[in-house]
Amino acid sequence: MPTIRKKGEGQYHVQIRKRGYPTQTKTFTKEADAKRWATIIESEMERGVFVSRTEAEATLVKDVLQRFATEVLPTKRSEQSDKSRIKTLVEAFGDYRLASLNSTQVARFRDQRLKVVGPQSVIHEINLLNRVLKTATMDWGISLPGGLPTAQVRKPAKPRGRDRRVTEEEISKILEITGSAELQTIVILAVETGMRRSELASLSWNEVDLKKQTVHLPKTKTDVPRTVPLSKAAIKALKDFGSKNEGKIFTLRAESMSQAFERACEPHRGNIIGLRFHDLRHEATSRFFEKGLNVMEVATITGHKTLDMLKRYTNLRAEDIAQKLN
Repeated sequence: MPTIRKKGEGQYHVQIRKRGYPTQTKTFTKEADAKRWATIIESEMERGVFVSRTEAEATLVKDVLQRFATEVLPTKRSEQSDKSRIKTLVEAFGDYRLASLNSTQVARFRDQRLKVVGPQSVIHEINLLNRVLKTATMDWGISLPGGLPTAQVRKPAKPRGRDRRVTEEEISKILEITGSAELQTIVILAVETGMRRSELASLSWNEVDLKKQTVHLPKTKTDVPRTVPLSKAAIKALKDFGSKNEGKIFTLRAESMSQAFERACEPHRGNIIGLRFHDLRHEATSRFFEKGLNVMEVATITGHKTLDMLKRYTNLRAEDIAQKLN
């Protein structure tokens, strides 16, 4: 049976002792709240489903978010983008106790964020909150009595993948307009290999094997190393740029690649509408299939982990498929 003692003016101290469980204590300002809490805890112990709320009630959500940012994010390639998402989550949930965080609050956050950013951004934010809470429970020993609130929230529907194809004329115009041999080489490699801009930015000469016609990527977005085959056009671009034995190939950072690319597409320069650097990866993936490569071969080159994601990156031209039917 729980013990409820009145301590001073308007304080009710509850203590529950039950064999096989640590002693549970809590103080309330109302006797009715004290009795309700004692009934719930005792019932959970009797049914064998009790989970201690002590640490979750003493820990703020912002504490685990900031700990995750300090201890876990530096080991992830998504560190920079996730740091920004951590700030958003701290603003939304930071002052809540872990024990009080529930699916209703997460759902409300989802709906409010959808008025500001796109569905994919909201999905990334909820997924990050889920990873933080899982780390807190699995690695830091903080039990959440109600389970992970993020697991009980419906995520926004993913937006349709971009279907922007890049023409040879557009690529030629960008290569002609930019005065940067570095950006020219980057654009050719992006279209010929499907590498992400972060992968291109981190490339080193010692990872390139021109004899075997491959480039090895030890660090990728998915944390799975892969070796990418090089086409004749990709090899020529690297040789023209100036092959070396060591050191980084490019000086441009990932963000700078996109900025330089977008400048070349501006109305007063290339006048290429609606094109992003990442569209080059979409274009490369589509071209691989059009060349007759199968799903496994394309996934090996691009590093896509699921067929669903690979499909989102592939936009085949109906006229090209029609030719195969004849």
